[in-house]
Amino acid sequence: MANAAQTPPKWGSIEMLPLPARFNAAVRDLVAQRVEAAGRPWKDLVFDASVELFSHEDAVAIEEAALAEGVRFDFSATVSLESEPEKYKRPERAGSAYSDGPVVDGRRQVGAGDNVIQRPANVRGTVALISTTEQVMTFLADGMPPGTIAVIDDSGGTLTAPIMEDFTGVICLGGSVRSHLGILAREYGVPTLMNVAIDTLVDGDEVEIEVTADPPASDAYETGDTGHARIWKIEER
Repeated sequence: MANAAQTPPKWGSIEMLPLPARFNAAVRDLVAQRVEAAGRPWKDLVFDASVELFSHEDAVAIEEAALAEGVRFDFSATVSLESEPEKYKRPERAGSAYSDGPVVDGRRQVGAGDNVIQRPANVRGTVALISTTEQVMTFLADGMPPGTIAVIDDSGGTLTAPIMEDFTGVICLGGSVRSHLGILAREYGVPTLMNVAIDTLVDGDEVEIEVTADPPASDAYETGDTGHARIWKIEER
């Protein structure tokens, strides 16, 4: 895998991120070697012997080689961290730079993320930290308190999908505006920030999320131009 990233794709765009580039290039190198060794027409290999070109075992071997070099994958849902912790980067969620920030107009900035849907006005509400199916079932049974802003660590959106439309807003500590949760947020029209770095919040905190901010540009995650939507904790009422 050491030099795999040097092999560009024959068609299409070059991968913008280093890990997909390395992984895909390793696949391309291996398949090219096997095509050359087979000495058979490409169409015969593709239609009659594709498993000889690349197998599940090959994918596992490439992944293991990357992990052995210290590479760790980004996760899209906390279940990944729980089931295969050796494969995924641990989340770095603390927005400690905000800890000692000033209180201005009764509020203190405690974090920032990426706005999914631009709105004409910011949204305020009460924090609910949601991380279990039991909590979701309770909200389904008892109803969602008005003004609830969910703080979740699961960018897959599966956990909160049944109650998504009842939130006043969502703060997600992972993913991107292109994640499943971002798609659900647009579908239900729920103000949502993704990819958030944030100070510690607890149930019952009053917060304001800056959904008037511009959503990230199409290349923002490749260029690093993210984190422009702010989150404030209401300190004075």
